[in-house]
Amino acid sequence: MRKKLKIVITAILTLSSTLFFAQGHEIKGTITNENGNPLEFATILIKGTQINASSDALGKFTINASVNNPTLIVSLFGYQTKEIVAKDHVIEVQLALENNSLDEIVVVGSRNPNKSKLETAVPVDVVNLAKIRNTTPQTTTNDILTYLIPSFNSNRQSSADGTEHIDPASLRGLGPDQVLVLINGKRRHTTSLVNYQNTVGNGSVGTDLSAIPASAIKRIEVLRDGAAAQYGSDAIAGVINLVLKDNAGLEVNATYGSTSRDDGQTTNVNLNYGKKIGNKGGFINLSAEFNDRQKTNRSQNNNLIIFDQTSIGNHVGTSSYDFANDAAESRQFDDNLLAQNGLTRDDFNFQIGDAKIQNIQGFFNASIPLNDQIEFYANGGVSHREGTGYGFRRLPSETENVVASIFPFGFQPELNSVVTDLSSSVGFKFKFGEWKLDVSNTIGENKFVYDVSNTNNVSLGDNGQTDFKAGNHSFLQNTVNTDISRLYKDIFHGLNVAFGGEYRFEKYKIVPGEENSYINGGAQSFPGFSPLNEVNENRNSVGVYADVEADITEKLLIGVAGRYEDYTDFGNTINGKLSARYKILDNLFVRGAISSGFRAPSLHQQYFNNIATDAVDGQILNSGIFRNDSQVAKELGIPKLKEETSRNYSFGIVYSPTKKLHITADYYHIRIDNRIILTGNLGNDASGEPVPALRTLFAQYGAQTGRFFTNAINTTTNGVDVVIDYDMNVGPGKMNLSLLYNYNDNKVDDQLNNIPSLFVGQEDVYYGPQERSLIETNTPKHKGTFAINYSLTKWNFLVRNTYFGEVIRDGFPFGGIQKHNGKVVTDMTVAYKITPKIQIALGANNLFDIFPDRQIYENSYYGVFKYAPVQMGTTGAYYFGRMSFTL
Repeated sequence: MRKKLKIVITAILTLSSTLFFAQGHEIKGTITNENGNPLEFATILIKGTQINASSDALGKFTINASVNNPTLIVSLFGYQTKEIVAKDHVIEVQLALENNSLDEIVVVGSRNPNKSKLETAVPVDVVNLAKIRNTTPQTTTNDILTYLIPSFNSNRQSSADGTEHIDPASLRGLGPDQVLVLINGKRRHTTSLVNYQNTVGNGSVGTDLSAIPASAIKRIEVLRDGAAAQYGSDAIAGVINLVLKDNAGLEVNATYGSTSRDDGQTTNVNLNYGKKIGNKGGFINLSAEFNDRQKTNRSQNNNLIIFDQTSIGNHVGTSSYDFANDAAESRQFDDNLLAQNGLTRDDFNFQIGDAKIQNIQGFFNASIPLNDQIEFYANGGVSHREGTGYGFRRLPSETENVVASIFPFGFQPELNSVVTDLSSSVGFKFKFGEWKLDVSNTIGENKFVYDVSNTNNVSLGDNGQTDFKAGNHSFLQNTVNTDISRLYKDIFHGLNVAFGGEYRFEKYKIVPGEENSYINGGAQSFPGFSPLNEVNENRNSVGVYADVEADITEKLLIGVAGRYEDYTDFGNTINGKLSARYKILDNLFVRGAISSGFRAPSLHQQYFNNIATDAVDGQILNSGIFRNDSQVAKELGIPKLKEETSRNYSFGIVYSPTKKLHITADYYHIRIDNRIILTGNLGNDASGEPVPALRTLFAQYGAQTGRFFTNAINTTTNGVDVVIDYDMNVGPGKMNLSLLYNYNDNKVDDQLNNIPSLFVGQEDVYYGPQERSLIETNTPKHKGTFAINYSLTKWNFLVRNTYFGEVIRDGFPFGGIQKHNGKVVTDMTVAYKITPKIQIALGANNLFDIFPDRQIYENSYYGVFKYAPVQMGTTGAYYFGRMSFTL
């Protein structure tokens, strides 16, 4: 009896332990190459399931299996897939290079498939977006990169027309159009929007990173070095390559957040699903994302009513106000008094802050090997965005701007946009012996449709409409690309040869709005495009390149690249690059590069023209932007646009005292000649007084002042990037410490280029202190981030402090010079895995509600603009909750 009882107890204990063990069989491991170097982004899949994980920068991973001794399938593009039975809780897996691989691990800056981010001759940052998305406080790609890349900056703008709906971004303090964006290594099209409202990137045309859903991105590679000789026009500051997801399984993510002022509410819901195709590495990955962001209001006083003395007397009574400040237009009223007159504060408030934005997006990425020598791949997607921004408020006394019978208390116009972005890339990869051939076609289009509401056209009188269809602009780009490469393992210590060609077609259009939107001054705040503004222009270019990289010895790497491009609209250019890396010790490298570069003037800069509303000395005036080939440009002697040219120099060190500590420091020098800018408002002199002859000239085109694109300046940029990354074990958990720092100094030469004789002596008008400050001092010279990330079983903790250095804004000719002191922004996130498949996270961006210094009165439009959109922006504290589900 006792023996039977012992057997039963033993069986129960064995069964219980087996069931318990099966519920949580955690496996930890390290993935390395044949040389023992860690491999990042390797996929670890439990065979027979869709449970998977990815290796980190140290090659480490953790995965939970529901059975004992699971079979793991370990794969990474460029390496042989390996199956291993995990009999232990801790394993090591070594992957060998795949001789028959049709794909390469894309690392910008080197076409050698065997180079990691620390082995390249130029600095490359890799952001594992798929890994950090669930814990980072930011949701958009622009915001994420701002806090993770030392020299990347992006700010939301207010009262800036279309720029409110696409955030301008800069790398190393240069313009949005001086960084090239790639998707899976293929050129991405720019937007159709020109930034012209004196924001960051004034006069430039950037790429809309937020048109690609973050849920579709696996990782982001940022090359911080001039690369026009390798990738073509625009790559003066560097290259951003978005690598799309290729994983299998399902991930659903939902985020809701709000600011500390109970506005700017965001709702983000996204879904990503991937499935393997066949047994040769094929896959298809689908993403869908919905994002809704409500407006914020950061005016000088959210209860401030913008008025004037006349309207007070006529409509409410002169005894009903208290002075809010020294501005005659600013009064504060009692809500009860307003209600007695059938009014609310919304009838008067000045809306200043983030625009209201709603995004619906879808993206796909697929690869299908047809046989051992041919692979088909494709990716693309659609983004549909609707936005609402706000112009300057029109006061009731401004009879030249306001129809009193329609808006007796004045009005604040609303600019509504519908932005549609479409893209598709298809191609084939072939293998002929040791040679690889990649042939692709990439097409993309961005279209902006404008509608102006809550406004009037004074010329239409009492029966005029308040909503106007203001027209649209669009940009289409189609690129045919051929790349050929081969790695000679037996020449030197490895010689990689790559060459190819590219044909690119571009088309830019402006379509007029309805007649009432532009006639006789047009709709207030945003006069519609007229038939005189209509554009339908195109061009094409042809380019060829060669890129050779050789490990001359085990210690010395040399790279040489050259590129020739010919444009139908401005001519041809030849550029080259020489790069090198030398291993002083196995863990200490020095690296550097010298290159020339160029950026072709965009079709937008050549042909964009409109009549926009601007505030000049407190007056609302119509300012025209005119084409360089227009009659008015010829009369003023504005020269024809030509390409920007650059010279880049960089030198850096890479030091890894241990396998867990990596330090990089890189100095850069960038000289840009004939940089394209948008002039100041010509029509006033340096003191701000009207110039009658110019006013008369511009009046023929329905404007008081005029602006032009021109190659007016040369700039010099010097800077240093430092990146320190350290992993350590702290108790039973893992801690990562990272320190990022950037120093960036931009200078504009005192002497202007090709200034027309009419403006000699009026340089501060042609290109004034305000325009100069946007380049030199409007982005921080110093920016640093220190982050602590600690993971412990089911918990993950993130604390990050980011220092945004001092910026200086110049409001010339009517504003003042103001220094905005440096500020520190703190982010915090706490995440917890309820189950291996479900995680919740709570956190904050800008936890302590830090803002830039308040603007001085002269720069704030009668005190309305409380903060300038600099440094960390004007949103303030943002708190969020997030739930993630993976299968």
